[in-house]
Amino acid sequence: MIVLSRIIFFIALVLSFTGLLSPPVALTVGIIFGLTFAHPYAAAARVSAKILLQVCVVALGFGMNLHAVIKAGRSGFIYTAMGISFAILMGLALGRILRVRGNSSFLITTGTAICGGSAIAAIGPILHADHDEMAVSLGTVFILNSFALLVFPPIGGWLHLSQSQFGLWAALAIHDTSSVVGAAAKYGQEALIVGTTVKLARALWILPLALATAAIKHGKLAVREDSPAGDGVKLQLPWFILFFCLAAILNTYVPFVSRLSHYLFAFGRLGLTATLFLIGTGISRATLKEVGWRPLLQGVLLWLCVGITSLYFIRAGMISL
Repeated sequence: MIVLSRIIFFIALVLSFTGLLSPPVALTVGIIFGLTFAHPYAAAARVSAKILLQVCVVALGFGMNLHAVIKAGRSGFIYTAMGISFAILMGLALGRILRVRGNSSFLITTGTAICGGSAIAAIGPILHADHDEMAVSLGTVFILNSFALLVFPPIGGWLHLSQSQFGLWAALAIHDTSSVVGAAAKYGQEALIVGTTVKLARALWILPLALATAAIKHGKLAVREDSPAGDGVKLQLPWFILFFCLAAILNTYVPFVSRLSHYLFAFGRLGLTATLFLIGTGISRATLKEVGWRPLLQGVLLWLCVGITSLYFIRAGMISL
């Protein structure tokens, strides 16, 4: 059984790195593996996932052109800001009501408010979220993200949403950029353009949110003046966020880097897929029993609130491009 689990582990890991498995599928395969087998490399997988996650966040920065995103998403800036603020407030309230423990509540909230796995990948290490919190948060967001990719186009058709309306709704209510693109592409070319530009502008909010989270975390962990020396906990600087910003700047202003950005961004996407598999393998039956149903319920309720509210305002003409 141990030999079989090692073989399956390495095969799935290679498939994740090659892109043959999509991120939701890789995470699902990892979860199935963790629930089925005793992990042969539990400690190594946990450390590798943490390091690879931060490296991939930096690589994803090379896929951002600041000028194009800001220009394209300027008209949707207010709606994006309002939507993110609403999602964060509602998510934190639901987390408190449902008594979701640890960092999972905030991670699920940021993943829903901004851009799914990328936001969780950026915020998690700043919060020093443990392996189980990352796994539960990513699992919740990606399950809902995959479901949205399937159900949004039929709902849009049933409600007779215009191309622009559907693109805006997808950008505001679907977690990850890839699923926004997939759902909008199924609906039409105009929906694809609107959805992609608004979603990319929304993704830029990772930067201020990450910096604000780091500042708040630093304040909480600061050593008090009356505490004995060495008793406080020093905040580890989120170096990967700084390099993420640098990557976006280089991609925008340095021609040589921009020519290589496609390959670097592709590495980030593939690496993130492999990371999701590694994180998924850390979910065991004992983990699910300990975590419980509360984080998943929080994610579902928050997603429904964001999706239904944004759809109502779009159909009422109160949000438009």
